[in-house]
Amino acid sequence: MSLKISDLNVGYGKTKVLQNIDISSIKPGQFVGLIGPNASGKSTLFKTIAGVVRPHSGSITLKGGELSGSSRSFRSKQVAYMPQAFGCNAALSVFECVLLALKQTTGWRVRNDDLDRVAQILSALDLTALANRGLSQLSGGQAQMVAVAQTLVREPSLVLLDEPTSALDLHHQLSILSSIRQFMSERNMIVMAALHDLNLAAQFCDRLILLREGRILADGVPNIVLGLEAIDQTYKVKTHLEQTSRNTLYVDARLSA
Repeated sequence: MSLKISDLNVGYGKTKVLQNIDISSIKPGQFVGLIGPNASGKSTLFKTIAGVVRPHSGSITLKGGELSGSSRSFRSKQVAYMPQAFGCNAALSVFECVLLALKQTTGWRVRNDDLDRVAQILSALDLTALANRGLSQLSGGQAQMVAVAQTLVREPSLVLLDEPTSALDLHHQLSILSSIRQFMSERNMIVMAALHDLNLAAQFCDRLILLREGRILADGVPNIVLGLEAIDQTYKVKTHLEQTSRNTLYVDARLSA
């Protein structure tokens, strides 16, 4: 059920965005962080895997099958994508919005199992108290957590989260990423998330892929990738990687002199 990408090239018109992207096998149960500055190609990579953008060349395989040649139905069941810009009908409640996301891949007849599944994901993400609240009543951070619930409730093989913590405060950043890790582990899913906070990436990810100008500069475990000179060059800062007393990694970053 692994994900593999080989020699992927993507662009918009004549503008090249991703060049010669190779990602070796990502196995079920792995949390992979996609890091890199703005406009490095992270969102385009997710859109290509999800089928929103068609690649110029290359292959993307999931569970041994070529995604680009698969039916829309197969891809929608196997891959769930949460873009940076998300939304749902504002007239719906949180519960209804998550249920709608689930029914898009399971048929429109609502069963008791569907209701239980929605209740479980809301509980897992600590959103039960918001279940009956209208979407128009939510803060930006609450709406973002609901978008994560919409993505996870389908329980696909592969989850793509484009900046899932961008609108969240520190407490909810830690809470949502902890819940995602537990949820994916219990269901043996692959999760790829674009993250700007390198310390969150270090804490929650099993593997990091560093992108710059549409190319992969590094790919490996966090303690190796975050210690590379390529991090400083990519972000144009000076970093120092430390191991804390709690045996976690901490990236101390400062502007280059």
